[in-house]
Amino acid sequence: MQIQWYPGHMTKTRRLIEENVKLVDIVIELLDARAPYSTKNPDIDKLTKGKMRLIVLNKSDLSDPSVVKEWSKWYSSANVRVIEIVATSGKGIKEVTQAAEDMLKEKIERDKARGRIYRPIRAMIVGIPNVGKSTFINSLVGKGSTKTGDKPGVTRGKQWVKIKKGFELLDMPGILWPKFEDQEVAKKLAYLGSIKDEILDSRELAMGFLELGSKRFKDKLETRYKIEILPETSAYDILLMIGKKRGFIVPGGDIDETRTALVVLDEFRSGKLGRITVESPSDLIRED
Repeated sequence: MQIQWYPGHMTKTRRLIEENVKLVDIVIELLDARAPYSTKNPDIDKLTKGKMRLIVLNKSDLSDPSVVKEWSKWYSSANVRVIEIVATSGKGIKEVTQAAEDMLKEKIERDKARGRIYRPIRAMIVGIPNVGKSTFINSLVGKGSTKTGDKPGVTRGKQWVKIKKGFELLDMPGILWPKFEDQEVAKKLAYLGSIKDEILDSRELAMGFLELGSKRFKDKLETRYKIEILPETSAYDILLMIGKKRGFIVPGGDIDETRTALVVLDEFRSGKLGRITVESPSDLIRED
């Protein structure tokens, strides 16, 4: 299965980022803590070059905490500030604005020295689709937020939102990159739901996920579905075992493979399989 998905509106988003990045002090990029490498859009680095960057690992409650710590260290080793959050509960949200303020402290002081007493921090929020950006923004904004109205250069009805005194943000729609050179990255994005399900073969996708799972988190699959996975067990056999355990039988006695596949993917995405991160920094070392 070859995965490529880049709808037309993402080209518009790319232009929107290019047009507005000059208006901000810092770029806050959301990644999914279950795939902190694959959910990082390499184009965003180019589009926001020269701006301070803050990486936010969202959905940390659904991810393997020990592996996420490895990713935090990996990004931090490249002098990138990393914050782990759970946007749905608000955990870690306050740390994001505090980190941005700390990172921009010297810049703000220089501006004040030049006579700019009121110097709001302006942040751009970016990330790929389905990384939880909207939930993050809603949690960050809170009830006390006020829209500050259109600013110069902000097109298509985009508005700055005042988070608190001296802090404003600009949201960007989710954006992928035009071509997935690495299909393993594309698969991981598909597992997470960042690529439109309707263009994918759910059965094939689920088997790819189960193959990965048999190597990385076999115990979680066995616990959730009450099955035994042996070294020689194929992903297809795992799918059939899960379908049989769940009673997904079609007339004639066969397993409903599509229904089983959809359930497996849904239960991963919703966290019912447990806390899973599908990649680790050591994978990159092995690839080099």
